[in-house]
Amino acid sequence: RMKLKKLPNDYLTINNLMIRVDNKTCQIDHLVVSKYGIFVIETKKYGGYIRGNDYDKNWEYWIKNKVYYIHNPVHQNYGHVQALKQLLKAEEKFFIPIVCMCRKTGIYVKSEQVVLIDDLIPTILKYKDEKIIYYKEIYNYFKMMNVKDVSSRRKHISNTKKIVNEKRIDNINKCPKCGGYIVERTSKYGKFIGCSNYPKCKYTQKSNYYY
Repeated sequence: RMKLKKLPNDYLTINNLMIRVDNKTCQIDHLVVSKYGIFVIETKKYGGYIRGNDYDKNWEYWIKNKVYYIHNPVHQNYGHVQALKQLLKAEEKFFIPIVCMCRKTGIYVKSEQVVLIDDLIPTILKYKDEKIIYYKEIYNYFKMMNVKDVSSRRKHISNTKKIVNEKRIDNINKCPKCGGYIVERTSKYGKFIGCSNYPKCKYTQKSNYYY
């Protein structure tokens, strides 16, 4: 929010926008409406190191020499764009998705959509082609469609936590090298814990339990 306040006055910002499309709610961290496009901004606060690309289902998240798997925020933000596009009945070319990392993070991501917070404003301002004439009317429309009902927002948060937990469970027993599953295998030396993608991936665990 503090960074977006530095934009010129003709960039109109809505923070924590929630819309309802097809009886489903969608929460957008920040929306910036301008004559140059509609910037759909998803913010993340991960530290450590992140590795991935636009097409991976999950990204590797390394912190304190441990690897975790997080849902690809580019995919998440794509869903936000589709919801806004449907609500506005507009073409996708008017929307500019951005994933903003709000902490000092080592980014090893092949994506033009991912920026560090210090690069957020320059990234927005680099778009110079005027695409939208009635951007103020669009801004007012989104403000009008913003779901402010407390119970609806609480329900959305509850559903989101459930989905995140399900994805976290799905990521249990993932191989830290290739993202495959850790399974019990058998060799001529006996049973061991290794990656399901063997022999392509030769990762093994010394411990006799899944992590």
